[in-house]
Amino acid sequence: MKSIISNLTIFCTILTINAQSNTEVFLFDIEVNSSKIEVTNGKNISNNEGYDNQPSFLNDRYILFASTRNDQTDIAKYDTRYDSKSWLNFTEGGEYTPLKNPNKNEISAVRLDKDGKQRLYSYNASNGESTELISDLVVAYYTWYDEHTIVSAVIEEDNLNLFVSNLQNGTSRKYATSVGRSFHRIPNSNLVSFISKENENQWQIKSLNPLTGATKVIANTIDGVEDICWLDGKTLLSSKESTLFKLRLHRDNNWKKVSDLTSNNITQITRLAVNPESNKLLIAGDVGAKTETDTEETTDETKEETTETGGTKTETTIDPKAIEAVVQKNLDAYNARDIDAFLEDYADDVKLYAYPNTLRTDGKEAMRKSYKVWFEHTPDLRAFVKKRIVIGNKVIDEEQVTANGKIFDAVAIYEVENGKITKVTFIQ
Repeated sequence: MKSIISNLTIFCTILTINAQSNTEVFLFDIEVNSSKIEVTNGKNISNNEGYDNQPSFLNDRYILFASTRNDQTDIAKYDTRYDSKSWLNFTEGGEYTPLKNPNKNEISAVRLDKDGKQRLYSYNASNGESTELISDLVVAYYTWYDEHTIVSAVIEEDNLNLFVSNLQNGTSRKYATSVGRSFHRIPNSNLVSFISKENENQWQIKSLNPLTGATKVIANTIDGVEDICWLDGKTLLSSKESTLFKLRLHRDNNWKKVSDLTSNNITQITRLAVNPESNKLLIAGDVGAKTETDTEETTDETKEETTETGGTKTETTIDPKAIEAVVQKNLDAYNARDIDAFLEDYADDVKLYAYPNTLRTDGKEAMRKSYKVWFEHTPDLRAFVKKRIVIGNKVIDEEQVTANGKIFDAVAIYEVENGKITKVTFIQ
């Protein structure tokens, strides 16, 4: 028992250290022509100070990843259509490795609670409510084989061991010892790949049939690297520092360079994920310090343009991420029922309307009176963003609200000017 507690503490320390590192999540286009792979149009989709890692594709529109906010790691959902980010959960613990539950409107994640408990949970994608999936194992990393079967690395004493858990009958069985953190369903097969570290001098990529327990060696990893993903059923991607590599089974004798991503400010690739269509690539990695030019581009609120007559004009620019950050911060304060933090985000002359133009509240002090009573008498109050659109200085949230044991849907349209919310229109 002492050894288990000791090693769990070590693993939690590793998570804490990772959470303090400056990692970002990037989305790339990927194209395969004959034997050549091209990676283009890299974009930083997390753009957040602190830890952003472990990305996965929820579907062809949304991307999930672990992201830091308010000094803890939660599940972020990125909308590729509107280049916006929302949050899936509001637990006190930190969530890691978010994945889509097969055939369900749920997201799974490893949760590290403040009391040190670490378990695998499932989160309802509509309201964020969580349910423990595996109660008797300390899961560190995992993947889904099917909607009832999970393949995971479990902390046991001083090791990570591979288990297959059947959620229908509540059983778990160990099939391998000394494994790494990378687990993937192999495309067009009934197998899952994992990293075997039994040979300390040469790690190997192996396949596992979760139904029979049969394993087979697929290939050797790049020296000291345990992060891979599958481009298709025959092609593996991996990395070393900032360089992406590929290995075509039964064709390539060794890993071959695809692209150096230092031009995207990536210094160390840590995670890889490919969408089912094999045309999008997610990369998480450590990034270098921003240059002076980068800082100017992301922080300037105005710009000067030369007019046809040779003069200049000042044009106000709108930063969608800054606009969204104000609204998200306000929503967090709402869920915390912190009246002072909540009102801090509003302009003094803010106006609240019922759609289309019925004035409900005029001014911040009028808001304080109504919301203070609302916060004090609604202990289960919680708003969950189902969808978010950011257009110019407006944020449109489709929300599911829980209050006094009831659940209802609403739409809130926020308008932000000079860092403050000046108008909100509610549709209920």
